[in-house]
Amino acid sequence: MTPATAHLARPVHEEASEEARLLALEARYCSHGDTVHYTAPKIFDRCEGSYLYDAEGLPYLDLQMWYSAVNFGYGNPRLNTALTRQLNRLPQVASQYLHAEKIELAALIAQRAEKTWGASGRVHFNVGGSQAVEDALKLVRNAKRGKGTMFAFEGGYHGRTLGASAITSSYRYRRRYGHFDRALFVPFPYHFRGPKGMDKEEYGAHCVQQFARLFESEYNGVWDPKAGEAECAAFFVEAIQGTGGYVIPPKNFFIELKKVLDRYGILLVVDEIQMGVYRTGKLWSIEHFGVTPDVLVFGKAITNGLNPLSGIWARDELINPTVFPPGSTHSTFASNPLGTAVALETLRMVEEADFGAQVAAKGAYFLAGLEELKRRHAVIGDVDGLGLALRMEICEADGYTPNKALVDRMVEVALAGDLVVGGKRQGLVLDIGGYHKNVLTLAPSLLITREEIDLAIKLLDALLIRVTRD
Repeated sequence: MTPATAHLARPVHEEASEEARLLALEARYCSHGDTVHYTAPKIFDRCEGSYLYDAEGLPYLDLQMWYSAVNFGYGNPRLNTALTRQLNRLPQVASQYLHAEKIELAALIAQRAEKTWGASGRVHFNVGGSQAVEDALKLVRNAKRGKGTMFAFEGGYHGRTLGASAITSSYRYRRRYGHFDRALFVPFPYHFRGPKGMDKEEYGAHCVQQFARLFESEYNGVWDPKAGEAECAAFFVEAIQGTGGYVIPPKNFFIELKKVLDRYGILLVVDEIQMGVYRTGKLWSIEHFGVTPDVLVFGKAITNGLNPLSGIWARDELINPTVFPPGSTHSTFASNPLGTAVALETLRMVEEADFGAQVAAKGAYFLAGLEELKRRHAVIGDVDGLGLALRMEICEADGYTPNKALVDRMVEVALAGDLVVGGKRQGLVLDIGGYHKNVLTLAPSLLITREEIDLAIKLLDALLIRVTRD
């Protein structure tokens, strides 16, 4: 018996008592402010590939992969090796000094952006996604003479630091703390819940028209025609809304929106923290929509969740050392060697094969399975997907009225670990999103196999049958 498998030999009652002991400690000593308890807390013991395992060794197929931070599977051998290699060579160095991995990574991201968009730019690193959003806010305010008001979307999520929560549409993230400048929130083309009688493209055009009318007169609130100046410095967007429920806009939407922004001198800042690094089948999800960002924010999966690293890419005129000099913003652990080494290996890995085509094919296969589930279960109001960013909106039997209670029940039952498929008992790890918290946002490993996709559909089917017949 190896140390890695020794825990599997413990009696079940010992595992249960140990879990109860840990949960009691968590309830007494852990802040609940740094986590989300959608249901009873679950303790996991190990992970591999697309699976998490509890202390009994029971497998849970993970369909959210740490909020899309572990795009390349748990325990990815190549990326783990890159981490340990760096750990044994140069694991720490103050960010005032340089190391090769930081420079190579910044160059790779900037060169890729120049090849994709024909835009020269630079890369600036930080630790977490919210911190990178804060850096983007500083960059924009610096470029726009301290102007602090931004546009952002209803349903958008950019983080929970003070600045990031100000441009996140949920008031509950700001309610207890107040805020500095906040965003003006405008509708995102959420077609399933948009006006009836419009197709997806028409609704996208309608949303742009409604945004553009804000600039028709000074009395519409955001434009001074005499000065030729907008009140808002930038528009912070997710090309595909993450926490908002993996809402995918029509193809024409961002092209038309960018025309309005350019007309009135408003910067486009694209938040790729959740949808970047091939979640949608491209390195950055905005690449699907035919526009060039002025600033791009990244994080999460660029290190496969192994080490916190985030950053921004920005056009050179916004970030060159003349306008954004040393010390403009700083973090002790920004561009840390462990993070940059793994991120560099990640980007090299995905460039070696036609990774985008593989993700697109798996996503189409998974979406077809979700569409079949929709035909079989009246409570599924909508399914959609781009690459392996997939959504399943759960409703009442009318197929439209949001059913948050049923989604909560699904997550609870999935984590209980007693779904049976093929005679084997296992669990599911799911995440909840959406404007009404009634959407299952599915972000499986990008290395998920077709057999695992088939299993996911069978488990979701069994889960739906269980919760609708209880």
